[in-house]
Amino acid sequence: MKKKKLIPCIIAIVAIVLLGIAGVKLYQLMFGGAVKVQTADIISAIAQMKLQLIIGAVILIAGIVILIIGLRKKDENLKDLLKVQGIVAMVLAVVITVNTVCFGPQYSNLSTVLSGTTAISEEHINESLEAAEAIADEGITLLKNEGNALPLASGTKLNVFGWSSVAPVYGGAGSGSSDSSKAASLLDGLHEAGFETNTELENFYTNFRSERPSISFFGVDFTIPEPTMEEFQNANIFENAKAFSDTALVVIGRSSGEGSDLAMNLSDDNNFTIGENGEHVTFSTQEDDLDAEKSYLELSNREIAMLDEVTKDFKDVIVVINSAQPMELGWLDQYDNIKGAIYCPSPGQVGFRSLGKILSGEVNPSGHLVDTFVYDLHAIPTINNFGSFHYTDYEDVTGSADNIVPFVNYNEGIYVGYKFYETAAEEGLIDYDEVVQYPFGYGLSYTSFDAEIADTQDDGQKITLTVNVKNTGDVAGKYVPQIYFNPPYTDGGIEKATANLIGYEKTELLEPGESEAVTFEIAYEDMASYDSNKIKSADGAYVLEAGDYQINLCSDSHHVLDTYTATVDTDRIYDDAHDGKRSSDEQTATNHLDYAKGNVTYLSRAGHFANYEESIAGPTDFTMPEEAKENYASVVTFDASKYDDADAQMPTTGANNGLKFQDMAGVDYDDEKWDSLLDQLTIDELKELAGNGTFHVVATSSINLPYIYETDGPTAVNSFFTGKFGTAFPAPIMVASTWSKELAGRFGTCIGNELCDFGFTGWYGPGMNIHRNAFSGRNFEYYSEDGYLSGCVAVAEIAAVRKLGIIPYMKHFVLNDSETDRARGICTWSTEQAIREIYLKPFEMAIKEADANGIMNSKNSIGSRWIGSNADVQNTIVRGEWGFKGIIGTDSLDAVSEYYENQNEAVRAGTDKMLCMSYGDDYWADESAGTVIALRNAAHHILYALSNSDAVDVHTGLPVWVYKFIAVDSIIVILLAIWEVFTIREYLAKKKETTEE
Repeated sequence: MKKKKLIPCIIAIVAIVLLGIAGVKLYQLMFGGAVKVQTADIISAIAQMKLQLIIGAVILIAGIVILIIGLRKKDENLKDLLKVQGIVAMVLAVVITVNTVCFGPQYSNLSTVLSGTTAISEEHINESLEAAEAIADEGITLLKNEGNALPLASGTKLNVFGWSSVAPVYGGAGSGSSDSSKAASLLDGLHEAGFETNTELENFYTNFRSERPSISFFGVDFTIPEPTMEEFQNANIFENAKAFSDTALVVIGRSSGEGSDLAMNLSDDNNFTIGENGEHVTFSTQEDDLDAEKSYLELSNREIAMLDEVTKDFKDVIVVINSAQPMELGWLDQYDNIKGAIYCPSPGQVGFRSLGKILSGEVNPSGHLVDTFVYDLHAIPTINNFGSFHYTDYEDVTGSADNIVPFVNYNEGIYVGYKFYETAAEEGLIDYDEVVQYPFGYGLSYTSFDAEIADTQDDGQKITLTVNVKNTGDVAGKYVPQIYFNPPYTDGGIEKATANLIGYEKTELLEPGESEAVTFEIAYEDMASYDSNKIKSADGAYVLEAGDYQINLCSDSHHVLDTYTATVDTDRIYDDAHDGKRSSDEQTATNHLDYAKGNVTYLSRAGHFANYEESIAGPTDFTMPEEAKENYASVVTFDASKYDDADAQMPTTGANNGLKFQDMAGVDYDDEKWDSLLDQLTIDELKELAGNGTFHVVATSSINLPYIYETDGPTAVNSFFTGKFGTAFPAPIMVASTWSKELAGRFGTCIGNELCDFGFTGWYGPGMNIHRNAFSGRNFEYYSEDGYLSGCVAVAEIAAVRKLGIIPYMKHFVLNDSETDRARGICTWSTEQAIREIYLKPFEMAIKEADANGIMNSKNSIGSRWIGSNADVQNTIVRGEWGFKGIIGTDSLDAVSEYYENQNEAVRAGTDKMLCMSYGDDYWADESAGTVIALRNAAHHILYALSNSDAVDVHTGLPVWVYKFIAVDSIIVILLAIWEVFTIREYLAKKKETTEE
């Protein structure tokens, strides 16, 4: 072949190579991020592309055949022509395949990967950083300050001990993670506050280990890095440190993340194992720290040795606890030289600056604990019913022995966190001071305050309290008056805790001697207890029993400062047979979750907690109850007739009514105009809207719906697909620790602005599950052990993002309070009273008070029915009782969970959108009237939420990446065409020459 013929050939080969590289890049974009992708997800995606791959393969084979034929020809002129045709055919095979895949089954995934703008405005970056620092200023909590050891004098030289000082915990792993690459380190924060630190000590730790062990989907390592005493001594660290300064700061850090709960025992019998998702689990790579008697939330053996030496050598020791989980901290009081302690959970990008400012006194700490800190985490009521428990007989409902059915018992009922400890102390079950180290709501200040109830207005329906707060100390500070109620209790009656948070506010910055009046409004119906045992209501109801209600002004859950007693003369039963529904409900609340109780013995206050030992014991029977099997939701047990009306008529589809999605902005949910719009959708479009929901809502041409982008996460804009990360805010636990609704709202505004700048309409946040147990892996991502506090923070955040047109997908709805076995649809057994009063509470508040219009349901089950297939919760309670009008989407659907996460049942039970890596035709069993009606209802929910968001203003043209793709295609086609023209012309010319000869 002549040189001039080689040039286009080389171009074609290069084009194929480039397209191959593009294919690899496409794979990396779609499957190479932090999203947990199973092999089956990739197989499913390939299955969707089988037609395109077959067509491409046929053309490719044809090209190869033509090339082979050409090479066998003796006629050199014809041989050259066929070679070119073969190469062109192969190039076209690649081009056609890539185009049909990208503009076909993978169009939506590519649009998600290549979505939106690339940057946050400078203005919004600055606003976010200021808000993040303000949150840390007010969220970091002072635990101990003996002899006013804090604040430290400006310019103090600090020996900073603890390996976590050089690798602190900024946040957690998973959907709630954030980009900490630009974060101010802990040492940076100290330096900016004017402290000088021991660089020899810093270098010693950095050389020991530079990276923090990971606790995430991809691997779990519970190693607590800390050098041995021999290594300290060999480097002469302590002697040199004493010469540098007599003040030590000790940093103790613990990590956590999505995909794994924390180790309750650092076992020395099984130091290495494989987790449920195939991830490696290492208890410690430091053999001397392996201790089956210790948990990850206790000091390690090496940490104890280090603290022994530090407290012996330095007279003033300050401790920083850098952990989102409550740790066992009894040792803070066992060392005489530990004068101060600060709790600093997951402070984010700039939070360690706040730590420096608090240590120096520039900021007066005003954070308060959102969890109860106890001396012994192995003695908490949930400890025996937290972990991995599996039924032994389940194949008949899951279809395979590999499709396991795990379970967990919420044996403590309503007595979660402080509600147990305060009530147990009242009943004489525990000695409070021996069990609880720091109460819920606890937090010290550098100043002192007085607070009292100054005025009370009570009309029988609402109580208005005026609380006077005065700064009686010497420095300016903020205070949080907390209101708890203690309801009347009858032994053996409706379960009730003696302390129930019902109000809190944070004062402005009060100068010494300055006062502020804080007003609280408490509705009587908000003090009602849910009677799930039907003691006073035939079908279950909220009941405000007659008697005296102590309304306590407190500094934390345990210390009462002042009291107002409200009296209810007669029972108020909020059901249709008595006093009617609560004013906040759309429909009367009655029992719908009796099956969730199962066969569990629940903790009861009756007889001074007479059944305590029996109720807190771990499970002993692992046989799956028949009732549980009957209610189990899975692909095997799905029966459409349970949901579908046999006489239902097929809805209209594909109509030409001339409506656009944009016409629906502000249209009431029940307006008949929605029927006209929904009639325009084809069945395929209905399937796409519901089934193809991975970080987006698909564009829908029949109604001019643009492509809508969505993203994680609760702590930061966190797009695994696009690699776009926003400001790394302090984690939700830190936001809650401010006890400031104003700062929670400010966080919502800032993250909402960043979402808008990036072009996202849907936000997979906030995280609103409950800190049921200190070992739960995602406690950093959630607010608190208390449902009311969680609800207040969520209301403030959601109200703020909703004003900006963002749809917040509150997650994970509901009872997703641990990571273990969640991907297996863990059966969660609980009383309906506990479900409503604790776990549903924040979601209920957000819907009623902030008009929340998005929910992400969870992978676990209520009782034995997957949340996504639970119409009792999603349709009856959420949409019926609470009046929710919005989208309910799933958490990630994957191969591990496909046996119970049945989309056919889910869409009939109130789930609207599936978060899956790929979408297949087999998602929907058929195109019956029942299926289409369910898909139409889902479309109504999706489109109504979008019509009340910034989606109505989204550009409806093609994404930018499409134009770039077309440009590349055009260049390739033009080059091939030019090559073809020259090749054919040359072939014809030579043929003519041969003929003339």
